[in-house]
Amino acid sequence: MLPVDLHAHSNVSDGMLPPREVVARAHARGCQLFALTDHDDLRGLAAAADEARRLGMRFLPGVEISVSWRKHTLHIVGLGFDPANVVLQAGLASVRLGRDERAVRMDAALAAVGVGGVLEGARKFADNPEMIGRAHFARHLIERGLAKDMKGVFKKYLARGKPGYVAHQWATLADAVGWIRAAGGVAVIAHPGRYEFGRQTMGELIEEFKAAGGEGIEVVSGSHHPADFERYARLAEAHGLLASAGSDYHATGEGAREPGILPDMPPGPQPVWQRWHADIGVTLPAAA
Repeated sequence: MLPVDLHAHSNVSDGMLPPREVVARAHARGCQLFALTDHDDLRGLAAAADEARRLGMRFLPGVEISVSWRKHTLHIVGLGFDPANVVLQAGLASVRLGRDERAVRMDAALAAVGVGGVLEGARKFADNPEMIGRAHFARHLIERGLAKDMKGVFKKYLARGKPGYVAHQWATLADAVGWIRAAGGVAVIAHPGRYEFGRQTMGELIEEFKAAGGEGIEVVSGSHHPADFERYARLAEAHGLLASAGSDYHATGEGAREPGILPDMPPGPQPVWQRWHADIGVTLPAAA
């Protein structure tokens, strides 16, 4: 098992737990190297880093940036950057500006099909009002009994083509990667198994991502099925990308994995955490 988790969320974005509690939960499950990667916001990093120091666990600053690419929304994780970098901070602030306007449009779209008052309810789940998003809408709809779980509520109301889905223009791929690189970090394509791309489109995304300076792709992910691990390990190897691993934890009971240790990486690609091996000062595994 990998004592590494480089993708997890707190209530600074759309997770349920405060940053310190997410870190403590990962540490309790044997994690040695952890990254908090809240959506488009860095304000949980100081508390998370402090808790990791207290527990003796190594920590990398992280973020997950929302990106519009062609007609798709995807996510780019940044790892190991300087959180004080003004280029990254300004870029993320520009992405956050559109969230409230999108939430208003989602509320109106749901009201038009007879599901009213959703934004008011969703705000009760958003500890950071600047980061209100689909997960907060989903939790409110589940609370109202309109769906059984997160998978069901997205399928019925919030996925593309459903009543509450609203298209939005996020950061460009080049901008997201550029902001991460400007801050000295490594850019990683998050959970590629969630994108409904054919082989050709995925290859085109990777080439554009690499041309912008992107370096990694998530292979082991809480959003992936075990069969995906081998698939994306081969893809990483074929394209010369570093392989990352993360639980994509949001809340207990909402996803496949708790934060902390993860399944082993398939052999072949170079793990992204080797980039910081000398700095983290612990023995972390190469790909098995």
